[in-house]
Amino acid sequence: SSDVETQASLRLRCLRFCLLSANALLQNFRGQHGKAYLFNNVVNVVAGDASERNMTTGRHIVRDITCRQCSETVGWKYDKAYEASEKYKEGKFILEAELLCNVT
Repeated sequence: SSDVETQASLRLRCLRFCLLSANALLQNFRGQHGKAYLFNNVVNVVAGDASERNMTTGRHIVRDITCRQCSETVGWKYDKAYEASEKYKEGKFILEAELLCNVT
């Protein structure tokens, strides 16, 4: 399917600690480690300090997010997008697929 919400539960490599989120908006993102997912909301993560980064889609202010349990970086949160076409990302989260695995 296209850019629609995906019903899936995902968990971190740290198997004792789960993300409670079944609201993946888009699945065609690229993170530092490959495929990534855009989410409206995630839980059990800690957001770091905001920093400005030049990314493939333009300049953004983002915060790295880490697992609350194991402190592993699992993605980032978009605070601000400078390009009008990227504003939809503001307040949303990217989780990197390599750092997650499907729960069935």
